[in-house]
Amino acid sequence: MTPENIISIFLGIGLAAAVGFRVFIPLFIMSIVTYFGHLHLVSSFAWIGSFNALLLFAIATIIELLAYFVPFIDNVLDTIAVPLAAIAGTIVMAAVLVDLPEVMTWSLAIIAGGGTAAAISGTTATTRVASSTTTLGIANPLIATAEIGSSLIISLLAIVVPVISMIVVVVILYLLYRLAKKILKNKK
Repeated sequence: MTPENIISIFLGIGLAAAVGFRVFIPLFIMSIVTYFGHLHLVSSFAWIGSFNALLLFAIATIIELLAYFVPFIDNVLDTIAVPLAAIAGTIVMAAVLVDLPEVMTWSLAIIAGGGTAAAISGTTATTRVASSTTTLGIANPLIATAEIGSSLIISLLAIVVPVISMIVVVVILYLLYRLAKKILKNKK
């Protein structure tokens, strides 16, 4: 495995983690960067860098961002966001794994990409449910803002400095694990 392969794995995991916070922000950023020629994707995912995809991801991002600021609608969105994040995490990971054998690409995409996105999305959904029940949804816009910021920062880090994004992802996964453990403990 070459250093470029390792960097592409870090890039994919970073983007997948960002998808766990918001599904369309990383896809939109990925589309912009690819459209302007700064990111090269696996040929079967080159459509992500098309103008039509860029426009579609922009619209989807705006709708997603606005919807998450409406308490209780955000909880409904989480029911579809968790499986959608797993799918999108798999896609972003597979799209950036250039020059890897197909079996390795899809294994990494499903396990590392989809798994990372689903873990983060599931934990944030659990956090939002806890917030909805304890604050009647009043704190949910704050959570949405933190998730948007996390998705944006991790997406940009993944593209600019994939190694740093990987470190940030590991720290976030650890913190989310602790948070989920605490929430589940409080439910008992």
